[in-house]
Amino acid sequence: MTGRPGEVPPEHRRPLGRSGVPVTALSFGAAPLGNLYTAVGPDQAAATVDAAWEAGIRAFDTAPHYGLGLSERRLGAALRGRPRAEYVLSTKVGRLLRPGSADGDDLGNGFAVPATHHRVWDFSADGVRRSIEESLCRLGLDRIDIAYLHDPDEHAEQAFGEGYPALERLRAEGVVGAIGAGMNQTAMLTRFLRDTDVDAVLLAGRYTLLDHSGLDAVLPEAAARGRSVVIGGVFNSGLLADPRPGATYDYAPAARPVLDRALCLKAVTERHGVPLRAAALRFPFGHPAVASVLVGARSPAEAADAADLLRRPVPSALWAELRAAGLLPEHVPVP
Repeated sequence: MTGRPGEVPPEHRRPLGRSGVPVTALSFGAAPLGNLYTAVGPDQAAATVDAAWEAGIRAFDTAPHYGLGLSERRLGAALRGRPRAEYVLSTKVGRLLRPGSADGDDLGNGFAVPATHHRVWDFSADGVRRSIEESLCRLGLDRIDIAYLHDPDEHAEQAFGEGYPALERLRAEGVVGAIGAGMNQTAMLTRFLRDTDVDAVLLAGRYTLLDHSGLDAVLPEAAARGRSVVIGGVFNSGLLADPRPGATYDYAPAARPVLDRALCLKAVTERHGVPLRAAALRFPFGHPAVASVLVGARSPAEAADAADLLRRPVPSALWAELRAAGLLPEHVPVP
């Protein structure tokens, strides 16, 4: 790693578990390219990926779920002219897209796109293979580097009994380079780490400055088994990006005690000349199992900003003050 002491350059690469698939410290989340909540124009989507590339990001994450395939199509098109060996791409399985839906748009699922298709939950072996094949068609690329089982919360039996073994076979065949699961909860991800041979898990929202529950089992289990963790949702859906009345925490308006805690965090970080967003991005790297932090961007400015924030030095005195103020428990590691 290069740079100043304590710095985590966005372009610094770490392998996912024992797979050898390298991810940059900062990963680009392409859900916004699928018109998450509001529309993003095609030129802006392409420019956003270009800005991420210029910032040194070489890990890109998408899913069929994001905009009914729009995110995959846009990301694939934006990357198609790039040297394929220089970046890694992850997508997800578990939701197949099928033609036909009710009139209207897909905003009920969070995406401002026409509801031309509907999602079908499918963690069967055949469903996993079809999902990968269809993703490759939408992406227009020759391979997928990382495949995650996507939100199998209510489908545990099929995900463990059929979906995971299918991913393991695809990895053995060289169709994908690394496999894992991505969720907003810790219990099932811990089970994946204990009971399967995943290379990595994608943990969203459960290891942040406000929520340390990933440290209870997921992170130590990953470290003990030589697996990696990719951290998503470091801003807890907005509160740690801009703590104010009306800000969201885990996709709902933040309760007053949580908002007050976020405001206290912000006061401490700003006393040290560090934006709260920079501290939130840096925090997960205190744990050795964390390989990358995944951040979504819908504009070139947002992509460049995330990279700039991760380059910002965070002094050890800031973490010490957070501990002294009771905002970070003593057992929580810091960078």
